[in-house]
Amino acid sequence: MPSIFRPDLRLHRVEQIDVALLRRLHIDALLLDVDCTLKPYRSQALAQSVVDWIGQLRREGIGLCLVSNGRGTRVRPIAERLDLPLVAAALKPLPHGCRAAIARMEFDPRRTAMVGDQLFTDVMAGRLAGIFTILVDPIRPEQEPWYTRLKRPVERFLVRGVAHRPRGEEPSI
Repeated sequence: MPSIFRPDLRLHRVEQIDVALLRRLHIDALLLDVDCTLKPYRSQALAQSVVDWIGQLRREGIGLCLVSNGRGTRVRPIAERLDLPLVAAALKPLPHGCRAAIARMEFDPRRTAMVGDQLFTDVMAGRLAGIFTILVDPIRPEQEPWYTRLKRPVERFLVRGVAHRPRGEEPSI
């Protein structure tokens, strides 16, 4: 797989990203995709486990910012509910949204990771921005727009050799 599409770490869901793992990876800030990463695409509801996870990261001093290709009017309610800053209409896979979030939040790019569910947007944007990337399995991808669902088989093909890392197992970087 071309390195621009290869995530640094692959997990099943965001809640597997705990503070101990972030400390081992020297990561102290996360840029979070919204749709199919934190919630299903067609839903405004967040699982309580995701809300609790964000609260735990916040209490532990991990910097957080949402970076979404969604329009502000659609994703802003999620940002407000989580009380997190938002870069909407980020134009991923272009790196500008990631770079804007890093600059706005004054994150150290060497200690920041992009977390998302898509190779062709989230991982590629993170790679182009020069930051660590974490790929998670999509939440309810059958709800996504047709153009995103069209890319999923290619993504599955490309990540077939990238193992999911269980909690506590060191990733090979």
